[in-house]
Amino acid sequence: MKKTALSLGILAAAFINAQSIKTNIDLVNVKNDQIAVTMEFPKMKSKDVKFHFPKTVPGTYSVDDYGRFVEGIKFLDNKGKELAFTKTNDNTYSLKNAQALSKITYLVNDSFDDEMNTEKHKAVFSPSGTDIEEGKIYLINTHGFVGYIDDMQDVPYQLVIQKPNDFYGTTALVDQDKSESTDTYILANYAKLTDSPMMYTKPDYITFNAGGMDLVLGVYSPTGKYKAADFKDNLEKMVIAQKKFLGDMNTNKKYAILLYLSGTGEPQIKGFGALEHHESTSVVLPEMMPKDAIDKSITDVVSHEFFHTVNPLKTHSEEIHYFDYADPKMSQHLWMYEGGTEYFANLFQIQEGLITKDEFLKRINEKITNSKNYNDTMPFTVMSKNVLLDEYKDQYRNVYEKGTLLTMCLDIELRKLSGGEMEYRDMIRKLSQRFGENKPFKDDKLIDELVTVTGFPQVKDFYNKYIAGNQPTPYAEYLNQVGVELKSQDTPPLFWFIKDPNQTGYNDKNNTFVFDENSALSPFAKSVGFKITDEILALDGKTINIQNVQEFINYTKTIKDGQNVTVTILRKNGDKTDKIDLKGKAILDKMTIETLEFKANPTAAEQKLQNQWLTGKK
Repeated sequence: MKKTALSLGILAAAFINAQSIKTNIDLVNVKNDQIAVTMEFPKMKSKDVKFHFPKTVPGTYSVDDYGRFVEGIKFLDNKGKELAFTKTNDNTYSLKNAQALSKITYLVNDSFDDEMNTEKHKAVFSPSGTDIEEGKIYLINTHGFVGYIDDMQDVPYQLVIQKPNDFYGTTALVDQDKSESTDTYILANYAKLTDSPMMYTKPDYITFNAGGMDLVLGVYSPTGKYKAADFKDNLEKMVIAQKKFLGDMNTNKKYAILLYLSGTGEPQIKGFGALEHHESTSVVLPEMMPKDAIDKSITDVVSHEFFHTVNPLKTHSEEIHYFDYADPKMSQHLWMYEGGTEYFANLFQIQEGLITKDEFLKRINEKITNSKNYNDTMPFTVMSKNVLLDEYKDQYRNVYEKGTLLTMCLDIELRKLSGGEMEYRDMIRKLSQRFGENKPFKDDKLIDELVTVTGFPQVKDFYNKYIAGNQPTPYAEYLNQVGVELKSQDTPPLFWFIKDPNQTGYNDKNNTFVFDENSALSPFAKSVGFKITDEILALDGKTINIQNVQEFINYTKTIKDGQNVTVTILRKNGDKTDKIDLKGKAILDKMTIETLEFKANPTAAEQKLQNQWLTGKK
């Protein structure tokens, strides 16, 4: 029996190899910060074909054009003769008489060395990007290295990674060979390949089981400041809490976390955060963060990505299930995919005792404040469907603010309608049971499905008013139902560069203040032509010393309305950086601060809903 099984296994492997697209990524012979990729194809059936790199990928909501990082592409027949081709755009190549095609070779540049804005592109979000640092680190988000041919996306890929013998690859994939110099992975199709990031570096990883799930955490810390073992206790506590919160909604048996800690040298990375996959997540954070801050980010950011294993990775519409990498069609339902996921990432922490009631309320309060930086009357479904277009993409980050609040209000609505017997989590569980990973729903029929699984027609009214409609969501009204009140307080006028001073960051390389690209500019900043990507170097000649930053802040407090001021900035201009003085009259900005507080004397009904909301107990 064993001998027969072994023979069948060999035959099956040989069949897969013959029918698969064999792709080699060479991490050994790296030249000029470029990696060579070779793709070998089974015999072509089509006369004319198109070869693509992704325009965008699932989980990201921007046009990144990964083909622009590719150079020296060649299409070859089985004798090594080059075939003629036409480059249609950054990502697409057309071939005539493609039956002769046997192999494609090309070189890949990394996106981390190109983390800047251009007229056509914003920087690629780092966790979905690529990094090539010879002898140090190779972050392989596979969509940045491997392309596909139309009508061959369902052909298996045999992915071979040539690696230095002393390097280890953190990934959820299982290596199919025992060689020290190569790792071989078999992937069912192109979607599975792009769903499988890898991080190759000298070994620093831990493996353990938490909540019945096997985890691997790989860490790259350029200075060696941190080790993977430093984060085990916090990660284990978080995963156990998540698995308990999700119950039978999560069936993952393994999960890989690729933690890239960015140093202060090159490359200069800005896009901190994470990107979700079915069995893994790639995470980029600054190495300079204190350990407790990294632990907090892991709890907040990695938990968000893990909750994506439920939605949209296992419950989604046809636009996601049949994702078109070359010409993506976006779903209307970012309010659920991202907003609902972010809501879970906060709700599980209060329900499982990882944060206090006051901390949870503070987080909701911040999201209400942040949501006001965006267009509150823009229908979320319209923004979501058109998020790749210029007129909508700047509203995307609101999915983590208003999107979270929308699902919070829907959660409260469901609890009230059901007398505490149903919540948002129950609705998502029932939706996942009705559909699932291999059965997508129709995008424009989701609300009808939600009415079906909840049994409440009022859910459609909520959806039509606040998600698909243009009515601002009455947060105070919903929070009042769970014994929380919203209080407003005006603050003295102040001078600053963005509307919310708390969103200011610091670039220790340039000794400058920097800002998130989604921060709202202050009236003064707009009046002098300040751009959100500019860096503040000085104000009226007073430079920024992070060791005594309070002196700088105190000076801003002395500035009077209408006073002449000069802001010295650093502004990117192609490959160079210009130092510019912006002059104008100060405009002091008035702010209204809204705070959430638990009612001192809630009604019995309000207290009951509050208890159910914060504990998860019915």
